[in-house]
Amino acid sequence: MPDRTDGASFFAQNCASCHGDSGRGDGPRAKTLPQRPTDLTQLSTRNGGDYPAARTLSYIYGDPEKSHLARVMPEFSSAMSDELVPVEIDGVFTPTPPQLAGLLAYLESIQD
Repeated sequence: MPDRTDGASFFAQNCASCHGDSGRGDGPRAKTLPQRPTDLTQLSTRNGGDYPAARTLSYIYGDPEKSHLARVMPEFSSAMSDELVPVEIDGVFTPTPPQLAGLLAYLESIQD
């Protein structure tokens, strides 16, 4: 099962250029974007102290509530393998690409 170490590697390769090495939204590309990237260390704080795993998963994979044209962040579903692993999201085991499972674990580990 992928863990936060796997997620940290995926984050460094795919997310840090915008979100920064620490996830605070201060990556080198952040200044070129129309809005500052989300501070990923504050996801739990902005969600009443609970890590919003389901919302995070859907947004990274490709938020079904928003068109890809309405968001600055690219959808990463094409960077994910077709293999799926079970990840417990809100008490339900959800088939999830291993790269995303690791990334979710990593993001949860960097919450302030």
